[in-house]
Amino acid sequence: MRTVRDVHARTVHAPADAVGALLDRLGGADDPLFPTPVWPPMRFDRPLGVGADGGHGFVRYRVAAYEPGRHIRFDFTGGEDGWHEITVRPLGPDSCRVEHVLHSRLRPAKAAVWSLALRAVHGTVVEEIFDNIERVATGRVAAPVRRSPRVRLFNRLLWDRPRAVELPAAARLAHRAFPRTDFQDAWQMDLLPGMPQEPAAWEGVLRGKSFPVVGRTDAEILLGADARHLDFRASVLVADGRVTLGTVVRLHRTAGRLYFALVRRFHPFMARLMLRRLHRRLALAAPTAGERAAARG
Repeated sequence: MRTVRDVHARTVHAPADAVGALLDRLGGADDPLFPTPVWPPMRFDRPLGVGADGGHGFVRYRVAAYEPGRHIRFDFTGGEDGWHEITVRPLGPDSCRVEHVLHSRLRPAKAAVWSLALRAVHGTVVEEIFDNIERVATGRVAAPVRRSPRVRLFNRLLWDRPRAVELPAAARLAHRAFPRTDFQDAWQMDLLPGMPQEPAAWEGVLRGKSFPVVGRTDAEILLGADARHLDFRASVLVADGRVTLGTVVRLHRTAGRLYFALVRRFHPFMARLMLRRLHRRLALAAPTAGERAAARG
């Protein structure tokens, strides 16, 4: 077993009570600190307090100690041995020190993954939390962290992937597109905090294809085209905290069936790829948690 200890700290020119009040909102619906939507949000099965169980992404932990406004300690769960904690220490009436410590014991294989990838990702996430603390508490960030090429690479590799679902009933434009449908499928991803909720923002899922918009509602956009061998429609539905890319196809004659027999082998891969790429692109372009909190005042 290898012991890993990683420490990050920053002096914030704001009262400890003001920073501590932000700390108490970690994991909540209005969390101003955890760097979403670029990273998966911190979520728990109950309000922040001892015993709350959750984590962020594939990292799972439970709140083991909590002193409101000053200190939170999380014990890793799921077979992991260790903990991490964040502490706010007053330095004077108008400044404080925020410290994050990770302590873990890792088997050799996991220690190698930590050294090659997770240390850099972890450090970036912690520094982005500090950036958000500064941004909300002081109105500015003196030296914002920058994601290294390695961190950007692993962010791309670890990005969530679309899951196959039934075409939602709420995708009414897609369901009504044709009197007869010969093929349909749908791929779905969760919206992360701060991501756009308007369907128009997701119209670019078929970027570069130049398909016209043939229908629009408050929650759905329908794009598509008709051809001699088949007609197709692509539905982009944004509802219930999710974005869904659905496809419906109507085939014409034997030529259409032969053509689509080939296309349908590649279609799922391309649909997943386009949705995942746009999902990540919109997340990277969205305001940070700190920017959203500052805008709310």
